[in-house]
Amino acid sequence: MEWYSRELTEADAVWILDAFRGEDMARQGTVVDMATAAEYIAAVTRPATRHRVAAERETDRVLAFVGASIDGDNRSAWIYYWSIPSVRGAHITSTLVRDFSSDLLRGGLDRLELGFRTNNPASRRVAERAGFVIEGLEREKFLIDGTRVDVVTCGRLPSDPWPAESALR
Repeated sequence: MEWYSRELTEADAVWILDAFRGEDMARQGTVVDMATAAEYIAAVTRPATRHRVAAERETDRVLAFVGASIDGDNRSAWIYYWSIPSVRGAHITSTLVRDFSSDLLRGGLDRLELGFRTNNPASRRVAERAGFVIEGLEREKFLIDGTRVDVVTCGRLPSDPWPAESALR
């Protein structure tokens, strides 16, 4: 599948709604109709954030998303990401997150952070392929469906070894 990266736009509401349909994306937000899809887009594109999507070249459908909440005072950011089920395992998300994170570090940020649930090995692979270094474990950080879940925390610094760069597909 051919894809490219670009910014999220208001016109992507239909793709965002489709991505959230039938998926357990509660940690990413609540999108149940076109109005909440538009609200999601407004939230992730507000000031003090950065974002990028992987879009299918032929249809422009959003395949994966990466966002960053910027802490300008500390020149750092919290990174978060997701992908639609049909592209998981195709390295689209890890390439998107890697390139986005590299651009943020080149753009003057000194530290990037993210976390993934210990029961989510796919998210771990994305983080590792994107150059993030595991820094610790936050025990029982999230409450999901009444169960406490541990979260692995990661960081990426400009001084860390950078993952191999590649052209976007």
